[in-house]
Amino acid sequence: MQLEELQVYQLAIQLAEDIWKLAIKWNYLAQDTIGKQIIRSSDSVAANISEGYGRFFYKENRQFCYYSRGSLYETKTWLTKALNRNLIDPILYDQLSAAIDTLSIKLNNYIKSIGAQNQKKQ
Repeated sequence: MQLEELQVYQLAIQLAEDIWKLAIKWNYLAQDTIGKQIIRSSDSVAANISEGYGRFFYKENRQFCYYSRGSLYETKTWLTKALNRNLIDPILYDQLSAAIDTLSIKLNNYIKSIGAQNQKKQ
């Protein structure tokens, strides 16, 4: 299976694009503080999935997925700060938060699957 075919990767890419579309509309102060942080953390989710995928050892792949999960939770924190500072509509917040929750479940399942086939062979 190719990286681009992984649903967890596709969801991570989509989340980062949705975050970009949100933050690009903010004023300079909001972009310079929360905006840069939330864009970096959301971009990091897919980037770490792809870096781990490119490793040929399942333990390294899993480690990068742990980094990805950390970035996902960081994104949720920045999203909450954006809501608290009235930078995001509550309805959009709920939609993005739900997308993060779904991605979290998919990422956890992906982490569990990494190396599972290798262990079955032993």
